[in-house]
Amino acid sequence: MRIGYPCINRSIACSGNKTFRLTSYTEKRLKETIHNNLDCLRKILQFNLEHNLLFFRITSDLVPFASHPINAFDWTEFFKPDFENIGDFMLKNRMRISMHPDQFTLINSIREEVFERSKAELQYHADVLDSMNLDASAKIQIHVGGAYGDKKGSMERFVNRYRELNERIRRRLVIENDDRLYSAGDCLKISDRVKIPVLFDTFHHQLNSDTQLEENLFCLIANTWKLNTDGIPMVDYSSPEHRGSSVKHASTIDIDDFRTFLGRTRPTDFDIMLEIKDKEQSSIKAARVAEGDRRFLVQNADSIKN
Repeated sequence: MRIGYPCINRSIACSGNKTFRLTSYTEKRLKETIHNNLDCLRKILQFNLEHNLLFFRITSDLVPFASHPINAFDWTEFFKPDFENIGDFMLKNRMRISMHPDQFTLINSIREEVFERSKAELQYHADVLDSMNLDASAKIQIHVGGAYGDKKGSMERFVNRYRELNERIRRRLVIENDDRLYSAGDCLKISDRVKIPVLFDTFHHQLNSDTQLEENLFCLIANTWKLNTDGIPMVDYSSPEHRGSSVKHASTIDIDDFRTFLGRTRPTDFDIMLEIKDKEQSSIKAARVAEGDRRFLVQNADSIKN
């Protein structure tokens, strides 16, 4: 079990998700921005290692406009040594990595042009992970997508579109239950068709659940992951924070809730992405709690590799 957080570290003085306006695009500016983002990613990973946070979600903004037609620059080749160096650091220190394209990546869209743009975006994410020489346990997570007035038909369209994706994307893709349309049970139905792993989001499940599956849901989801290729399951964890009539991700971790979550899920092993607003601060607290759990991976300080 590894614990981590997504995209941004608020404790160090750099931003790894810098971008710029499309109207300002030049190859020179693109190179400078990618260089900044990769340099900051290195610093974040070093921070994470020192705090035993071995799971990290890389920002989708690492390479601005990577899937846009304006970008004809071969960034994978130009920055190849940098990507390989970062990937080597991850592998040596047993770090788990994921990425999460934005909500406009919809492979089940009823519009063909949206599907084509989504394929290009997924290819970019796969290119990042491939450039780091990471195996298929480094995942790209997406939601099933829209329902478009026909949920059953939209699930079928996802299945068919998934089969059209190239192998470099499919080997990394996982689907996540969402808070409105597609429950964990819906994701399991799709997984049964195409054998795609299901990433369980605890917060979304509280808002959109299948009560008939509660008793063995976690085991069913864990079984969609093939240990020898996919690695152990990934889970997105957060507790809700109620504000008026809305429910949002918590600002900081509820330690008692997290302890209960660890207890309920034993003995299943999985990596935990904390989707909590104070990111690395809550992750550090969670890692301290998890140190008493036999599943938790502790990186011995003497073995840290730069």
